Amino acid sequence: MATEILNDAVFYDRHEIIGGEKFMSPAPNLEHGYIIGRLHFIFVNYFLIHKNGYVHADNTDVHFSDESLYKPDLSVVLKESAQILESGKAIYGAPDMVVEVLAYSTRNNDLGIKKDTYEAQGVREYWIVDPWAKSVSVYLLRDGKYFLNGRYILLEGADFEALTDEEQAEYLAEVPVSIVEGLSIPLKFIFDWGY
Repeated sequence: MATEILNDAVFYDRHEIIGGEKFMSPAPNLEHGYIIGRLHFIFVNYFLIHKNGYVHADNTDVHFSDESLYKPDLSVVLKESAQILESGKAIYGAPDMVVEVLAYSTRNNDLGIKKDTYEAQGVREYWIVDPWAKSVSVYLLRDGKYFLNGRYILLEGADFEALTDEEQAEYLAEVPVSIVEGLSIPLKFIFDWGY
């Protein structure tokens, strides 16, 4: 990872290589950081108990075989895939799961070329978190192609009350993680931020 030292402070090069081009990654805003922090917290706790995987937050290099270099907002590597964690330096290969939180500056890449790369490289589960819609779209890999397994939207108060009784009964307030057993993440926890 390229670094620059200025008056004893270390600045990390926040670039990605997408489609053969170098893109600078802007620093995430606070809302974005809260979402990633909460998801990271859930996975860390799950893996501390089950000892079957690793989670890496924003600014971890993920090198793919097509020479792309991405820094997903969250990468999950299960224990059986641990060989792609090279000497604690970076991830070399497809994580089992990737999460991207949409931002105005990265939205098109997250929904387009990055999604296509994750699919082609074999990332088994891809979450797109939309902080404006308070939704999580979950894509699962089947026969080398992504399919939308579900779109989970946080509904509260009047929005939830506007649903019919049948819709309320069918409403899913948690997002299941398919790559591990017994883990579902409440939407309220993901999107509950503020001061």
